[in-house]
Amino acid sequence: METDVPTVEPDQPVEDAIRLLRENDIPGVPVVNEGGRCVGIITDNDLVIPDDQGDLHLPHYIQLFGGVIYLEPLKRFEDRVRKAFASTVADMMTKDPITVAPDADVAEAARLIARHRHNRLPVVEHGRFVGVVTRLGVLEALHGEA
Repeated sequence: METDVPTVEPDQPVEDAIRLLRENDIPGVPVVNEGGRCVGIITDNDLVIPDDQGDLHLPHYIQLFGGVIYLEPLKRFEDRVRKAFASTVADMMTKDPITVAPDADVAEAARLIARHRHNRLPVVEHGRFVGVVTRLGVLEALHGEA
């Protein structure tokens, strides 16, 4: 576990998070509130709005008997709009990130990283942020156990 990890606060501008990612050459940064709780994470994936047409588009829908039935989840569209117009870290972050406890073994951290396809997991003890476990760190620990 890495304990000397840069973090951002929810009310900081998105530009601060981008600068931190670039300066530290890291793919993600935990979002920690004033009380030290990990409330989110911003990764390089959060900063890119994927779209086949390169533009935000309304979800596909059909009209049936005077009503509208959306063929795609509206939540996904709402999340994309929120991120497209984000000005603060809270607007851009992924809320309630997958976390791991400091006493978790390497195998558990590896399972979480693999299952959720993450590169880093915040380490949280009683809700408070204490560090980060990275995919590389897990691989190094597993290699050391072999």
